[in-house]
Amino acid sequence: MSSTNNQPIVYLLSDLIGETAELAVKAAASQFNLDELELIRIQYVEDKETIMEIISLAKEQRAIIAYTLVVPEIKDYLVQQAASQSVTAINIMGLIIKQMQQLLYQTPDTVHQLGDEYFRKIDAIEFINKYDDGRDPKGILKADVVLIGISRTSKTPISQYLANKQIKVANVPIVPEVRPPEELFQVSENKCFGLFITPDKLADIRKERLLTLGLNSDSTYANIERIKEELDYFEEIAQRIGCRVIDVSNRAIEESSNLIANSLGEKPKNVIL
Repeated sequence: MSSTNNQPIVYLLSDLIGETAELAVKAAASQFNLDELELIRIQYVEDKETIMEIISLAKEQRAIIAYTLVVPEIKDYLVQQAASQSVTAINIMGLIIKQMQQLLYQTPDTVHQLGDEYFRKIDAIEFINKYDDGRDPKGILKADVVLIGISRTSKTPISQYLANKQIKVANVPIVPEVRPPEELFQVSENKCFGLFITPDKLADIRKERLLTLGLNSDSTYANIERIKEELDYFEEIAQRIGCRVIDVSNRAIEESSNLIANSLGEKPKNVIL
């Protein structure tokens, strides 16, 4: 993590992927005649040990820290320790809210509410980037909504739509040859949704996908018998979890997403919605 060119260094700390902090720092840096600025993004900061390591490096390298940490305990710890080591730590979120308050002449409460809504949306978007397509099973237990389904059932587009509603979504692909993560069976059935699609509809979608990629549309991936096998396994997993199942065959992404959002908190029913 050390710099070899003696250019200014900024450490970007975030609970998630740190996109917000990086964009803000780059925008600020563009106002200066800097030939080079080294940005070091530290993602998914969840412990005090990481905080102390970055503060130590920043002090040694005369760097600054820009952060978008949300968890109060971690954020407060960073502020306190950075101050004790005379390291500059900039709260990107706080600065934006403060400047908007001065610009709009609005009360802090109003600005705070607007800021919270915006950053909850950013957090939800960053969340799906981390936990999309079963990348990290730990996200299953942290999510507001968990989606399961076989390939090409719109898991990712629905996740993205829900994230814009400030809902954190983890989605998990169901494949007969792959055992689902144990976390999937620990999640509350109230926040888990299965995505069902008819075999014929899915076969058409997969053939179209294969053609787009320049591949043979007769592949096993689009074979109707293989698809039925996958759907049988999906139904087995959905029943084991006890989750609601939504038929996305003839529904737009927005319609399926709104159905999920409106069903949150309701007791699951053993029917296809």
